[in-house]
Parts: sequence; structure tokens; C-alpha cells
Amino acid sequence: MNNFVYWAPTEVIFGKDTELQVTAAIKKFEGNRIFIVYGGGSVVRSGLLNRVLEQFKKENIPYKAVGGVQPNPRLGFAKKAIEEAKAFGADFILAVGAGSVIDTAKAIAHGVANPEVELWDFWLRKQVVERSLPVGCILTLSAAGSETSNSSVLTNEETGEKRGLSTDFNRPKFAIMNPEITYTLPKEQITYGIVDIMMHTLDRYFTPTKGNTFTDEVAEALLRTVISYGEKALQNSYDYEAMSELMWCGSISHNGLTGLGAVSDFAPHQLGHELSGKFDVAHGASLSTIWGAWANYCYEENPERFAQFGKKVWGIEEEDTKKCAVRAIEKLVGYFKSIGAPTCFSELGIGIQDEESLRDLARRCAFYGTRTIGSFKVLDEKAMYEIYKIANK
Repeated sequence: MNNFVYWAPTEVIFGKDTELQVTAAIKKFEGNRIFIVYGGGSVVRSGLLNRVLEQFKKENIPYKAVGGVQPNPRLGFAKKAIEEAKAFGADFILAVGAGSVIDTAKAIAHGVANPEVELWDFWLRKQVVERSLPVGCILTLSAAGSETSNSSVLTNEETGEKRGLSTDFNRPKFAIMNPEITYTLPKEQITYGIVDIMMHTLDRYFTPTKGNTFTDEVAEALLRTVISYGEKALQNSYDYEAMSELMWCGSISHNGLTGLGAVSDFAPHQLGHELSGKFDVAHGASLSTIWGAWANYCYEENPERFAQFGKKVWGIEEEDTKKCAVRAIEKLVGYFKSIGAPTCFSELGIGIQDEESLRDLARRCAFYGTRTIGSFKVLDEKAMYEIYKIANK
């Protein structure tokens, strides 16, 4: 086990009707002028946004609400919202939505607090976030884990680049999590949420670090829980137990707990980001598409790790390590297929890519020859190309 510092300050307010506690939560963190950001029409149609706004009206708390966040959240929207938030005099940002909305709220908070900085420079690592506005969130989809994480992802729609930013200033002050809010989600969103939750743990689980037993046990238990309750949620999205287990797993999967004491990998995420950035596909879909290709390319680096995954998560009984590792990969790819998640480019809906497109994806992922990715197996641009090639069917 490696040295670590664990800090997870987000206050979690979990359970039925908890969205009715939003004004009390904001007051606790001294919010006075609230800039509310949300996505499409679902929070309006469900009545959630209205229930939230009624609380602000009742308590005479000034607010401004702006909708329109898209999946793969756009830099352009965030920059426009920053100007609106500054003009309003916002001192607290509230996200009502899923990961894209929460990530956008984090970006708005950084932009308002740092008006002299070009926002994208934070994501390009040209500037370091040293101050921000407080952010709170009301979660509407179990998936990204942004409600408790230190990360935020933005897409620069002008360049097609999708980048992540990790900083403790991204940690929300509170996360309101009512599983009932997720009852009416389309099956596709539940499916991609399941994938995203699993991948946030898998990208920590597949690590070169050895001797990290307790953290491994936490990760394996979370994966077994998501596999089981994910199927139940897809069968009946009004199953409170299933939806609550998924919601809590989503937060735990990306708050750092499932990777404590180990080096993270996150190569599948980086590979998937380029698919989302170039083709504007759902984040979870990009991850299920690339994972099998990544695993088949990398597993021989440490087949024992994949065999442990197979035995502890899938219950595979196979003494031959390599055979067990291969079966473990097949089990997860098969699970993705069974819940309707794509596992290759044609299933993703982008079609078979030509040679230049594959090389372009690899160039983008390598930041044009300036970085490698991963730690389980370090991948250079050539390796990235080979993985995209495996998925290209």
C-alpha cells in the first residue's frame, strides 16, 4: 500500500425528499445569491426544478436559473454562463442535474472566481485553480460521481478536445441524492450510468500497486453490487433499493475510496474521451466500447490481476491464471452487451474507421506526442493506435 492523503469533504444528504433541504444546505455554506444551472427539459417536466425554485421564492433568496447544459459539457456554454453569473453577482453555484451539469457548475465557479484567467487554461494545465466559488448539487442520475469527486470534464467544441481537470476546488460542498428522482430515467441513461460507475472503480483497480487488500475488497464489493443491482434497475427503475444502491455506488466509485493506497490507471477514460470529443457519443458508451480492447491489449502485463478480478467479482473457478484472466474480460464485455452497452465501434454507431481516423484518435489521445497514459501498462501513441484498432470492428 502506498502513502496517501484522503480528503472527501462533501456533505451527502441522501434519501427521499432530500431536495427539499437545499436552501438549508446552501445557508450552511453562506450562499446568498444563487446561480442555478441545469440541463435539458427533464428537470422541468419532472417538476424537480419547480420544487427547488419554490423554496428559494418562499425564503426570498435571490437566484438566477440557466438551462441548456449538454452531455459532454461544452466550454462555450460554461463561458457564457460565467458572464451571466458575474452579472448576477452570484456567490454560490447550484447544479441540478447529472455529471455534465455538475462539471459545468464547477467550471462556472472557477471562472467567476478567476475572471482574469482564460477558463480553458485550467483544463490545459496552463493555470492552477487557487480559488473558486462554492458549489452544491442535486443529483438526477447515478453515473459520473461528480457530486463527490475532485474532477471536472469539459469539451472544447471548437477543437473537439475533451479534457479533465482534477483539483480539490472541484469538491462540492454538498450533494443532495434522492434515488426517487432517478425513477423516470430512460434505460439507455441507466445503462451508461452503470458503465461509468464500474469504470471509475476499474480504472483504479487495475493498478501496478500490489498488497492493497482492503482497498481491493472495497472495489470488488462495489463492482459486485453494481452488477447485481444494475440488472434490477434496468428491469424496474422504480425499485428504490436498486436505484439507491446504484446512486451510492456512483458516489463512492469516484470519491477516491476505491483506489486509496494505489496508483490509478484511467487509460480507458483517456481513450474514451477522444471518442466522445470527436464523435460526440455518450461518455459511458465510449467507455464500454474501449474497455475490452484495452483489456485484451494490456492483460498480459499482469494476468494475475485480471484473474483476481475474475474470481472475486465474477466467481470464476479456473486455476490457470491466463485462462481465468481471459474469461474475466469476456465476462465484463458480455455483461456490457447484456445491458445494451456498445463494445466496439460499429455498436457505438460510429462505423468502421479508416486508418487515418484511427491514427488521428491516437494522436489526440497522446496530446500530439507529448504524453503517455496509464500505469497498469504505460501506453504511448503507438499502443493507443493498436487499442483503437482492436475496437474498430
